[in-house]
Amino acid sequence: MTNICRELLSKPRNELTEFEIAQLEEHEFTSGPLSILQTAVRSHTQVLISCRNNRKLLARVKAFDRHCNMVLENVKEMWTETPKTSAGKKGRPVNKDRFISKMSMHLRNIISTKIWYISIDMRTPALL
Repeated sequence: MTNICRELLSKPRNELTEFEIAQLEEHEFTSGPLSILQTAVRSHTQVLISCRNNRKLLARVKAFDRHCNMVLENVKEMWTETPKTSAGKKGRPVNKDRFISKMSMHLRNIISTKIWYISIDMRTPALL
């Protein structure tokens, strides 16, 4: 972290100028946890999002804000259901998925986010 950023972080936000706020936000987007989303937006890579409802989303991030509200495109939602048999016992788990062309998502629904990419050498999916 640069000295300028440390200095800006130590000041109350209401004492910062617009330029200083812009500098601070740029630093937050490029080096903090939001850098994962920034990288995904710039490189058009897919992200794997684990949601609170025990579902996963594989999607491209079109836009996001500092509150982690996201606009997602080409979303593949994946989950597992365990049906009950006629005897009332749990059956064999079934993987399900669906495609959603565009959606928005709020931070309160997200557990974690990882960048998903295809390795050029091995042609196998991998997580960063």
